[in-house]
Amino acid sequence: MARLAYLGVLVFVFLGTLWLEVALRTRVYRRWRRLALAVLPAVVLFVIWDLYAIGAGHWYFDARRMLGVVFAGGLPLEELLFFLVIPVAAILTLEAV
Repeated sequence: MARLAYLGVLVFVFLGTLWLEVALRTRVYRRWRRLALAVLPAVVLFVIWDLYAIGAGHWYFDARRMLGVVFAGGLPLEELLFFLVIPVAAILTLEAV
């Protein structure tokens, strides 16, 4: 169960903001090109930053709390998903307000 900890938090955040799209009709997912233009530059920047920090030994990820899917450079799947889910949740929240 501990392997799902990081992924569980991401699912919780995703589902916690998904209702904003449906109930308040924020149309964030419908405007996917605009969403991609807002999110992808930050994803690229933070993936580069993470890869540098992992390579330099500044931080690591607890393998006991991860699924075990790791990309080149030591970046876990959950960390990549974090860079996608959290900005989308923030945009959904901002659009809802």
